[in-house]
Amino acid sequence: MRTPRILRWLDFFLSETLRNAPPEELVRHRVLVAAACFMLMLAMLYLVSTLFSPYSPLPGIAGVLYLAILVAARKARTLVVPAVIMLVTLTIGFLGGLFANKTNIEGGVHATNMLLPAFAVYLLGPRRALPFVLFLVVIMDVFHPLYVLRHADSPDASFSLARFWVRHVMAGIAFLGIWGISALHSTARDAAHHSLERALKKLRASELKLSSIIESTDDIVVAMDPEGRLLVANSATERFYRQLVGKELELGQTLFRYSKPERIQLWRSRLALVREGQRLRYEEPYEVRGSRIVLDISLHPIFGETGRTMGVTLFARDITQRKEAETRLGEMHRTLVDVSRQTGMAEVATGVLHNVGNTLNSVNISTTLVTDRLRRSRVTGLAKAVGLLRENLPELPTFLTRDSQGKQLPPYLIAVSDELVEEREGMLKEMQALAQSVEHIKSIVSMQQKHARSAGAVEQVDVPQLIDEALRLHAVSFERLAIRIVRDYADVPLIFVDRHKLLQILINLLSNARHALVDSEQEDKCLRIHVERSDDGERLRIDVTDNGVGIAPENAARLFTQGFTTKKTGHGFGLHISALAAEEMKGKLSCTSPGPSQGATFTLELPVKGEVA
Repeated sequence: MRTPRILRWLDFFLSETLRNAPPEELVRHRVLVAAACFMLMLAMLYLVSTLFSPYSPLPGIAGVLYLAILVAARKARTLVVPAVIMLVTLTIGFLGGLFANKTNIEGGVHATNMLLPAFAVYLLGPRRALPFVLFLVVIMDVFHPLYVLRHADSPDASFSLARFWVRHVMAGIAFLGIWGISALHSTARDAAHHSLERALKKLRASELKLSSIIESTDDIVVAMDPEGRLLVANSATERFYRQLVGKELELGQTLFRYSKPERIQLWRSRLALVREGQRLRYEEPYEVRGSRIVLDISLHPIFGETGRTMGVTLFARDITQRKEAETRLGEMHRTLVDVSRQTGMAEVATGVLHNVGNTLNSVNISTTLVTDRLRRSRVTGLAKAVGLLRENLPELPTFLTRDSQGKQLPPYLIAVSDELVEEREGMLKEMQALAQSVEHIKSIVSMQQKHARSAGAVEQVDVPQLIDEALRLHAVSFERLAIRIVRDYADVPLIFVDRHKLLQILINLLSNARHALVDSEQEDKCLRIHVERSDDGERLRIDVTDNGVGIAPENAARLFTQGFTTKKTGHGFGLHISALAAEEMKGKLSCTSPGPSQGATFTLELPVKGEVA
């Protein structure tokens, strides 16, 4: 607001320091300058009037002191010096008037004297004004009466000395009372001013903190009235509005004044909900300079003391990058699912190939044995004997009884017959083993096909019997390698498990033990299989122990990791697949080893209580 001309004219006589004082102090400074100017004008008028009257021009010289007050106020940093000059000038004027008129007996009790203490307190404050007031009390109510009584003519008969002194004493008390009342008013005013100033400082500090918080954020912060007219907005709002609309933000106008009609209607409906006390949060896209920006907007009502909605706050955050990241994350998730599916298919295929490969070893051994027996078969000798019989068929009795070769032919046929029967039994056993291996291959493939659709079939299994079946698949290779098998089966109950998964684990463990024993330098190669029930009776424990090459401590932790192997020709899938299969059956596969060349023990734990198929 523009300062009135008269105040600007009074400020001209104030120094820069006095002009920039707080409002309460500035009023006091202006009053002093105004009083000095007024008294200077009176002094000038008095001097002019002495040209046409018998009065002495001496009192007019006080105008010089009033002029000095204005000069001092123009250069002073505090009001003390100009105020002292003003009070001294007024005191000289009052005292000069009193002591110059010897007939003025009651001058010390005149009411105009009360202005001096009040003016002194107003200009100097209570403490600085007190010595000045006491000085005036002594001069005007003690020395002046004594001076009058000594130099005045004899008073008339109505004069009372007691009454004279009582009136002056009461005037002195009233003088001090005016000082006290003025001091009380000044102190109360200063206290109120200081309290107000402290409150304003706290308010300004709070406002500054709030403003700094609002301005320090890149989010949009807006305060509106219930109709949506803008009251407060931070710089982030101004920047966004300038980019969005191309114009400066105006207080008192709505944020959506330049929006399309449908968006204006949408904003009005939202503000109507907020005025009813609801809180809204939504995401809204905007086109800014050809780019799409998504804002997360929150609208909150501002309630007054009566509970009515007095305004609306709007907070908005740019979440464009987050939305783009969510889109990329969704794409990555879909890609990851595809890769995971392909990896799972590859792992299934690897497991099938690994388990089929282990079983094909038994098939290959059985096929080799059958081939060798067929190659060494006595069927060729039998053909030669039959040829001799054909050649001597006309004289067959004579050939069999008299010919040296004929005599040997019946015992030979008997021996060949016995050997062929034995060969037949042996090859039947090998063909049964071969059929079991082929059946196991079929079960592996069937199991993986079922696993792709649902969980494997659960059935009641006799674990020792299943272990013997797994041993039979490796029996030939164990015999050739002179590996001694020790069976230590406790009396254990039947359990409900996936038979083919358990058989797959056992075959893998036996195959690993066989390789560990083959690579070992032990002369007595031994494989021990121990089956028992846990102490709590809840689990069945299968230990496969060998005295082979053992496992180094640094390899124990990685033993069941996919792709890890210590074999030169291994691929690291068998134990990994076996551990997964054990977990699928709610079991656990672990391994312990004292160290290299000290053998190893693989332990399979399975729950005794299972789900009936």
